[in-house]
Amino acid sequence: MNPNWKIDTIAVQGGYEPKSGEPRILPIIQSTTFKYDSAEHVTRLFDLEEAGFFYTRLANPTTDAFETKIAQMEGGVGAMATSSGQAATTLAILNICQAGQHVVAAGTLYGGTYNLFAVTLPKMGIEVTFVDPEAPAEVIRKAFRSTTRCLFAETIGNPGLNVLDFEKFAAIANEMQTPLIVDNTFATPYLCRPFEHGAHIVMHSATKYIDGHATSVGGVIVDGGTFNWSCGRFPDMVEPDISYHGMEYVKTFGSSAYIIKARVQLMRDLGTTPAPLNSFLFNLGLETLHLRMRRHSDNAMAVATFLESHPLVSWACYPGLASHPTHERALKYLPKGSSGVLTFGIKGGAEAGRKFMEATRLVALVVHVGDARSCVLHPASTTHRQLSAEQLESCGVSPDLIRLSVGIEDAGDIIADIDQALYASQK
Repeated sequence: MNPNWKIDTIAVQGGYEPKSGEPRILPIIQSTTFKYDSAEHVTRLFDLEEAGFFYTRLANPTTDAFETKIAQMEGGVGAMATSSGQAATTLAILNICQAGQHVVAAGTLYGGTYNLFAVTLPKMGIEVTFVDPEAPAEVIRKAFRSTTRCLFAETIGNPGLNVLDFEKFAAIANEMQTPLIVDNTFATPYLCRPFEHGAHIVMHSATKYIDGHATSVGGVIVDGGTFNWSCGRFPDMVEPDISYHGMEYVKTFGSSAYIIKARVQLMRDLGTTPAPLNSFLFNLGLETLHLRMRRHSDNAMAVATFLESHPLVSWACYPGLASHPTHERALKYLPKGSSGVLTFGIKGGAEAGRKFMEATRLVALVVHVGDARSCVLHPASTTHRQLSAEQLESCGVSPDLIRLSVGIEDAGDIIADIDQALYASQK
């Protein structure tokens, strides 16, 4: 890759560089195994002395090209694709955190992530403390323990749409010698590159904007290569790994230690591998990401402006609006646009919201965001229904909240459909 390429060019031509006579388009290598002529060659692969492929659970040429491209777009040193966004979140944590240790996380997380942290990780012996991301730094620091191993947050909260105060969170993480892990799903690397603002690890649900067309479930973890794993708090990164020939990750792989360990230890043992076909589709999605995210953001801004002044709307929430509590951060960290998701409340509460969703025609009622097609959902009764009333409040999910993922259709058509559905909701 040309180091001078802009992100738009990397999106189209990064990751895969065909040689003379090879396919111009990234091929789908739908094979579990790879043939070699000598046992010595395979031994070098297993000992990580040479790059290559021997089993698709660990690495595959199609998946490798997608991983390389997303790492280039984020500005990281390496990436590992997974079978889902939830798998990416789970492995990102388990790679550096084990039973008896602790995580500090923003409380304004996607419901599935919140439940993973609040219920499932504690069953594994990993405790999680949720903090208000808007709290002063000294309050957030008090949540840390000697056993804390990471600080986790989202670039744009889901569905609260709060833009992360990167400066504050990065300062806390550095002071506490703890990596900052950021879910960049809603922003994508086109709208925000968290490594440039102090994050150490980035992950995505590739199912959303990276795919962009609601065809594939997957995730990806990207390593920024900037955290000091030799600070004395992460012995698994510096001491010999008895499960891998006594490998010392930092000594052997330097700045790529985190992502290499995630692959050869966790992916090896847990096997949350993406299908090569899905990796192909994710790579295809990245080729138009820069175009789609501009359109998503422009359309969402037009819809949010319309909703904010609509007589049947109680409130509208979108980081691009001047009325949004984190609007100034959106200008700072999301200068190209605030992505395609917004929320609002309809006069008449939850029942009016149900009628609204059932009255839309262009906008579809589906359990998804980040699609090229506009879609709508009521989080409190769907994606976040497993949470208690107190947890819903901490996540910013009110009973009347409607989440709208604005697609790339004509903005006027989207607004017209929303308008007629709003009036239908009052009947």
